Amino acid sequence: MVEPVTVVAANPWWWLLAISLMAAGVAGAILPVLPGTILVLAGVIVGAWIDGFTRVSGWTVGFIAVLAVLAWATDYVAALLGAKKAGASPAAVAGAAIGTVLGIFMGFVGLLFMPLVGAMAGEYWHQSRRNGGFVHPGEHVVAGQQAARVGVATWIGQLIGTVVKVVLVFLMIGVFAVAYWV
Repeated sequence: MVEPVTVVAANPWWWLLAISLMAAGVAGAILPVLPGTILVLAGVIVGAWIDGFTRVSGWTVGFIAVLAVLAWATDYVAALLGAKKAGASPAAVAGAAIGTVLGIFMGFVGLLFMPLVGAMAGEYWHQSRRNGGFVHPGEHVVAGQQAARVGVATWIGQLIGTVVKVVLVFLMIGVFAVAYWV
């Protein structure tokens, strides 16, 4: 009787699945449509399972899972901290989220700048609603300045979160590669 691990290790389709999951995860680290860290973690688990966790131990997979949770949390916390630091309203945070989703359909430039536009629009809307839906003459400048400040802070927070997430995703793959080949 052949051991299941040997059969799995001999099948290249499992490696194709593991590598595809990791590659999709790298793309997902940048594109908010795909759950990047989860996909990389799934690829790591499949890759470790192929040889029965011989080369990549359960402890290593656990460490990579901690990195995945850290990457996921950093992505969200960085944007919220940026927004909070500038005194953003919930409307600004929602606007940034809506802008991010809309930006996906507008290519790289849209993905980069639509969260900024969304946060600014959300904060401006919040400022105008605060005054009964009308921005009085002279107050539109103050509302616009606050919207710009909040928009930029939220946008910078999102960019920092994305950069940290990308670094952590590559670290996850690097830890897997070192554990497998060293």
